[in-house]
Amino acid sequence: MARVAASTRRKAKPKLESSSSIPTWADDTELVGLVFDLEPTTSTSLYSQYTIGLHAWFLDQVRQFNPELSAYLHDGESEKPFNISALEGQLLPSGIQLQLQANQIYRWQINALSRRVVQFLSQWLTQLPQSLNLRDATLQIKQVSIAHSPTTYAQLLESATEKLSNVSLSFVSPTSFRRKGHHFPLPVPVNLFHSYLRRWNDFSGIPVEQEAFLEWIDEGVIIHQHRLESVKVAAGKRGSVTGFTGAISCGLSKAALANSEFTRLFYALVRLAPYCGTGHKTTFGLGQTRLDWVEQETSVSTQLLTNMLGERIDELVALFTAQRKRTGGDRADKIASTWATILARREMGESLQVIAEDLEMPYSTVKTYAKLARRALKQEG
Repeated sequence: MARVAASTRRKAKPKLESSSSIPTWADDTELVGLVFDLEPTTSTSLYSQYTIGLHAWFLDQVRQFNPELSAYLHDGESEKPFNISALEGQLLPSGIQLQLQANQIYRWQINALSRRVVQFLSQWLTQLPQSLNLRDATLQIKQVSIAHSPTTYAQLLESATEKLSNVSLSFVSPTSFRRKGHHFPLPVPVNLFHSYLRRWNDFSGIPVEQEAFLEWIDEGVIIHQHRLESVKVAAGKRGSVTGFTGAISCGLSKAALANSEFTRLFYALVRLAPYCGTGHKTTFGLGQTRLDWVEQETSVSTQLLTNMLGERIDELVALFTAQRKRTGGDRADKIASTWATILARREMGESLQVIAEDLEMPYSTVKTYAKLARRALKQEG
């Protein structure tokens, strides 16, 4: 396993207020997870879809240091070689928003899945800004540390010779898959390992034939225990996602263990899961995964607020889709999702200007869509 080198390897120092050393790693590292300790300068409100802001802030940091990598992360057609988490800490509901508490530490994670992104992180940490800005909220960056050890795909495969009797995976943020054009909110083994294998084949340089392996997964993985809860959330820039949180414990049948090559890959992909996350929209905080059985303590009131926007978007999407299909409108699903996202967020008190920035759409277009959405809603009333 690649070890974290001494901080003396770097001459430059980040602009952190704390005296903590900068995490560093071997030059051949391909995977790493970082966790940021953040502290709000004042108590302030935070909009419920703030992970869009975290996503945008990180990509803007990449743009400032490496425009070519930034363009690839924005526009690349392959799997994204990074993901982020939501904020972990005391987020209290305040009306239709969340409240950040001054003098509280919030943790935020970034995971890198390719050497190119890992190398960017190594450079970036030497010149890290003092704070992270989320619209009206300023969070001081107090410390950065290793969340998932620096490693390579080959090392994951090597360590997979150490087999576990059972494997526990916890999905600590809403997790979902795309299946036949719809959300599929269940951790079926084929979906889980298809998700991990896609990342493996894109970034490891050790590609695996997908069909045969997934057939082996379908036949040989046994779920021993699960604790799951479904949740509907607004995720990414448009629309909502029906997902799940919770944990599963699984293992391999005796027949499956007879295939040593696939068994080794199975355990390598299990170890990959905390780095790459599970399912889709992981670059907006979904699908964060832990290699353990994690009992989550979620504030019920905060969860209800988080669900509220997703449920409202879903309700409006169904209404607008049905209307447009009745009138023969083209691209009904995409337009309905955009209208629903804009109107639901406006109903939650967000300004059209902010919504336009998040959706990367002209303000005039968002304003027009909001009017059309309200008009369509009145027709149903």
